[in-house]
Amino acid sequence: MRKYGFLFWLTAFLCVLMPLRAADNMFTVVIDAGHGGKDPGAKGALGNEKAINLAVALKLGALINANHKDVNVIYTRKTDVFVGLMERAEIANKHKADLFISIHTNSLPNKRKNKTIRGSETYTLGLANSEENLEVAIRENAVILEEDDYKQRYDGFDPNSAESYIIFEFLQNSNMEQSVVLASDIQKAFRASNRVNRGVNQAGFLVLKLTSMPGVLVELGFISNKEEEQYMRTSTGQNQLARSIYTAFKNYKDKYGANSRTMTASKAKYNSSSASYANVEGQIVYKVQIMASDKQLPENAPSFKGYKVDWYKDGELYKYTYGESTDRKSIQDIQRQVAKDFKGAFIIRMVDGKRLN
Repeated sequence: MRKYGFLFWLTAFLCVLMPLRAADNMFTVVIDAGHGGKDPGAKGALGNEKAINLAVALKLGALINANHKDVNVIYTRKTDVFVGLMERAEIANKHKADLFISIHTNSLPNKRKNKTIRGSETYTLGLANSEENLEVAIRENAVILEEDDYKQRYDGFDPNSAESYIIFEFLQNSNMEQSVVLASDIQKAFRASNRVNRGVNQAGFLVLKLTSMPGVLVELGFISNKEEEQYMRTSTGQNQLARSIYTAFKNYKDKYGANSRTMTASKAKYNSSSASYANVEGQIVYKVQIMASDKQLPENAPSFKGYKVDWYKDGELYKYTYGESTDRKSIQDIQRQVAKDFKGAFIIRMVDGKRLN
């Protein structure tokens, strides 16, 4: 009896352990239906962008759930509710997602009279290289104006000011390569389904900047084009659009799998391994300086991209550092990693809280 009792408990333990191990290997994708609630998005002759985005997002998630039991699908919204840009990014970061897909519908501004423009395009994070791309980013980022405390939450970012987008000029995103691969596959799939291919572009989307994993923003089509709006409002059109994005997702997962979370894991390791040597008087400590500002930023400022930073004041400037070590080789390893997110990051020496020349 004792033998069978042991086998019973061993079997029970394995039944619990196996799902836990399977969960460790789950691939997590966050599907973000742009706009919602009090924010309708772009307006067409028949309806609003928010409804199209949600319909395609839910159909995409259903396709993934039906074909990939090892994928955890998270939605930023599943109903017609308002969700702020930072909250959308926080959902992805909290779940340590492997991939972020934001779904939107394009529109021409009123000053542009050509309503025949159509087609699908996919964006990755970067500096807009054309006025048209900047217009798209301004329109999508303007949702933060619906948030009462947007100036504090987004570190003074003004979505309607072209000057605010200069921050994207120096942005080197560590997930860029994988994001471009996904974006390219999405456009290939759109082209295969006879959509007009408007290509892969870059622009300064806050929702992509605030996430810490590969991600893209998809513009399904132009709601300002009556024929295209009608297509995107039908079940047939929505199914085709969702299927195209799903095809690219499947290719991406087959190629990268769990490896896509490498950068996030590395960042977490460095965040937790930063030991303090400041209490040892006269000890030289190496740190990585990542940026400077003429004002003191909150510790959760989007500019820090999820890194836990320290700061020191030099004249009128606040200078921000990440990591510290008495070993130069260790700090060089950290500097190489941080440089993927902060292009100009460099090593400094400090003694008793003061920087050495």
